[in-house]
Amino acid sequence: MVLNRARSRGLAAALFTEDLFATGNDDDNRAAVLGAAAEDLALAGVAVHGPRGDVDKALKGLRPHP
Repeated sequence: MVLNRARSRGLAAALFTEDLFATGNDDDNRAAVLGAAAEDLALAGVAVHGPRGDVDKALKGLRPHP
């Protein structure tokens, strides 16, 4: 949902999966993500970058992780 909202506003977004925290380098991180289907990724977080107002609108109404 966040990724779709960010993309629809032309914002840069990055996904962080649990697998990324188990590897020690960027090559292994990329392989861990590319080797899995999107629905099988264990999402740990999302980063959204862009103008503050646009980011605020993209995230409006979403509840942060407790």
